[in-house]
Amino acid sequence: MKLGYACINTVLNEHKITTNRGMIKRTFKARGLPYASDLALENCKDLLKILRWNADRNIRFFRLSSDLFPWSSEYELTDLPSYEEIGQVLEEAGSYAKLHDVRITTHPGPFNVLGSPREDVVSRAIKDLSTHGQIFDIMGLENSPYAKINIHVGGTYGCHEKTSWRWIRGFSKLPDSVRSRLTLENDDKSSQWSVRHLYEMVYKETGVPIVFDYHHHRFCDGGLREVDALELALSTWGSVVPVAHYSQSKAEEYDDKSIRPQAHSDSYWKCFDLYGNDADVMLECKHKEQGLFKMRELLAL
Repeated sequence: MKLGYACINTVLNEHKITTNRGMIKRTFKARGLPYASDLALENCKDLLKILRWNADRNIRFFRLSSDLFPWSSEYELTDLPSYEEIGQVLEEAGSYAKLHDVRITTHPGPFNVLGSPREDVVSRAIKDLSTHGQIFDIMGLENSPYAKINIHVGGTYGCHEKTSWRWIRGFSKLPDSVRSRLTLENDDKSSQWSVRHLYEMVYKETGVPIVFDYHHHRFCDGGLREVDALELALSTWGSVVPVAHYSQSKAEEYDDKSIRPQAHSDSYWKCFDLYGNDADVMLECKHKEQGLFKMRELLAL
C-alpha cells in the first residue's frame, strides 16, 4: 500500500516551490502565451523537486496539480514558446517517478462534465482531459489507470440513466491517452453518483474503474455498507492496483456544526480500513504531506 497526498507540499510551498503558479484571465490576455509558458516551465521544474523531496521520505504516490499549465484551455501545449524545454523537464520527471517507483495521478476539475446535456460543456471537457492525457504521455507514464486521470460524472440532470448514456457517448470521443487512464469517483451528495450507480450504469458499459472515496460514501452510500462499496469499487480495477481516497469531516474535527459536513478535515485522528484488501490510498486532508505523516503514525507504519 502506498500513501499519497495531493498537489501541494506545504514545506516546499513556503520556499515558493510549487506546481500551481497561475494568473487571472485578464493577465493571461495581457501577457499571453510567453508568460503562460514561463509559468508552466517553472511549475514543471518544481514538480521534479517535489518528487525528489517525496522520494527522500519514502512517499511513492503523488497527485499532479491540474494547474501545471495556466489557462491550458485557451491553447495547445505545442503553441508554448518553451514547449521543447517543458517536454524535456516533464520527461525527466516521469523517468524519475518510474525509477523511484512513484505513482503519479491527477484529478481534473469539476467542470469536466462528459454527461452534460450541453455540447459546449462536453467539448471543453474533452479538450481539458485531452491535455491531461498529453501531459502524462510526455512524461511516459503508464497507459493504464495506474496513472489515473480521475473525474466525477458531475450531476444527474434529473435522471441517472440518461446522464449515463450521455457520459458514455462523451467518453467514446476521448483520445486513447485519456480513455485508457480515466477513472470515476463516487459523490458526496445523496442525489448524485454512489458506487452502486457508477458500477451499474457506467462501469458495466465502459470498464472505467471506480475510485472509492470513504468520506463521500458517508453522504451517498447507494444502500451499501462501507466494506461492500469499497470492495465493489476495487473489483473494477482488474490487474491494476486500485486507488481509494480518504478524508474526514472538518466539522467533526473542530466539533463545529456551522462547517459543511462534507468539507475535508485539516488532518487525521483515525485510520481508514481496507478490510484486508490491497489499494493505494490518496489522502485528501488540507495539511497535505503533514497529514500523510500523521496517518503513518496512526497506522504505525
